Amino acid sequence: MPDSDTPVLDLLASMTADSLEASSLDSDELMLVRLAALVAVDAPPASYLLNLGAASELGFGVEDVQGVLAAVAPIVGTARVASATGNIVRALGFALEAAELDDDAA
Repeated sequence: MPDSDTPVLDLLASMTADSLEASSLDSDELMLVRLAALVAVDAPPASYLLNLGAASELGFGVEDVQGVLAAVAPIVGTARVASATGNIVRALGFALEAAELDDDAA
């Protein structure tokens, strides 16, 4: 029986924490690299949600995300950048819905 109601999320959080500890990059560099990797692998909205939440806590904003998309576009192509943009918008929509649910529950 799992110790938590969210074993998969707990595992992802643990893997992320381990990767942060293993990296020699500072937190800003790490978030830029992670975002670029998400674009490159055509990550789903949930992946963006997890990583952009952490990035926003470090002070990353829309301009930073746009900068990464522009930087990787010549390498990954317009289709991946367009897909990433859509997935980021979906992730932000999920975050807004979750915030509204939290407000309604309070």
